[in-house]
Amino acid sequence: MNKQELKEKYGKKRVPHEWRGTDKFTALVTTFFGSGMSPKAPGTMGSLAATIVAYPMAVFSSRFWFQYTHVINEQATGTRTYGLFLVAALIVFFAAIPSVKKAMKDTGTEDPGWIVIDEVCGIFMSLAFIPAEIILAHPWILAIAFGLFRFFDILKPLGIHRFEKFPGAWGVMADDLLGGIYAGILLLIGLVASGILP
Repeated sequence: MNKQELKEKYGKKRVPHEWRGTDKFTALVTTFFGSGMSPKAPGTMGSLAATIVAYPMAVFSSRFWFQYTHVINEQATGTRTYGLFLVAALIVFFAAIPSVKKAMKDTGTEDPGWIVIDEVCGIFMSLAFIPAEIILAHPWILAIAFGLFRFFDILKPLGIHRFEKFPGAWGVMADDLLGGIYAGILLLIGLVASGILP
């Protein structure tokens, strides 16, 4: 075999990436800074990237976000910080709609795997029910939130698949938002039942 034949038989074939069909800003947003460009499991990579970003967000929340004193039996047990992840999830949800719509229009696709900004929205929503201080005290909660969200995102039980049928970019984003809500509620129940979250 000559060099060309060897290259054709064993060489890696270059597969054009659909996200190259849109502008750089839109690609950056929809792939969440490139995490969705992973050739394998882009949705998992996008979710993982959002989970990693969630830790410094929890640090920021515990230091600079609105706090209140948690009281049990008239005794203060420390501060609790809610709200940042909920606000982040809603901002991502509505801000991403135009970019997702443009990306799909430019590339002629419908909810392609490389659009992972919806997974980012879902991960943030899955953490919206947990105080930042609890996340920082038990960082493994991030891994549980990741696993729960991926479960709901992949299998789409409890009516999530119906949200996927919403028109255009709304369907891309809405099913992951609902999946994040389910994951967050389940995570909250588990933490309360285990006594980690009083």
